Amino acid sequence: MTITAFLVNSFSANNSGGNPAGVVLNADKLTNAEKLTIAKEIGYSETAFVAQDHEVDFAVSFFTTTEEVDFCGHATLAVFATLFEQGLLKPGYYTQRTKAGLLGVTIAEDGQITMEQALPKYLGNFAYDDLAGLLGLDETTLAETGLPIDVITTGLPDIIVAVPNGYLDKIVIDEAALSEFCQQHNVIGVHAFELCEEQSELTASCRNFAPLVGIPEESATGSASGALACYLSKHVFVQQENHFKFEQGRAMGCSSHISASVYSDEQGVYKVLVGGYANHLGIQNIAL
Repeated sequence: MTITAFLVNSFSANNSGGNPAGVVLNADKLTNAEKLTIAKEIGYSETAFVAQDHEVDFAVSFFTTTEEVDFCGHATLAVFATLFEQGLLKPGYYTQRTKAGLLGVTIAEDGQITMEQALPKYLGNFAYDDLAGLLGLDETTLAETGLPIDVITTGLPDIIVAVPNGYLDKIVIDEAALSEFCQQHNVIGVHAFELCEEQSELTASCRNFAPLVGIPEESATGSASGALACYLSKHVFVQQENHFKFEQGRAMGCSSHISASVYSDEQGVYKVLVGGYANHLGIQNIAL
């Protein structure tokens, strides 16, 4: 049996940069072991597998090169960009079933994909000295921001860490220690950010590290961008509606742009959206 995978760059900026993902359509009969084999063969941080669903539009599962994960933002974007490009979907609103829940996706006329994420859960926090050594920074450097280190999930639990301006590119991860720390605390990885100048079109520049699930660093992370947007709405931009634009991947030489919006009322956050554009890279045939 030969499987065709679409190779897609998600969250690209002007058709450059972005984060590559694999997309396999008509994956209904594939076993989890076969999906993992395909994901390893493709070698990207995540590959998405699209199957039929009796209640919503699609069921989508996500595999890294080492395991299945509940959700992946950039792979979701790759899925719906592929379905749109292949003429299988028109602009409109769709629902995917994931292990993170039923999540809506909107395809705009110009091909922009906007994904609903799970509502945030705030799972705790860490002290500066818990993370400083893992990032190769001093505890006093992290403390300069005055911002907390929170664990937030809008699909996957990430540690959100602010660093002072000029320090994002100085982070050097201890992969073994970070993997052990994440496993111990049941989180996926670290999403570090520095706020941009007020006049910039960007809200923040980001880096994401998840060596525990086989991702030393990722150039665009949709799920963590949703968590970061909720973090900023809670601690920095405290208002009922926020729209952010994040840059990620600069340190990897493939800068990506990710949009995120958070809507809140007196009861808390009621909608989290993450969006962007994708471009098709090619296809890969995999023999099973």
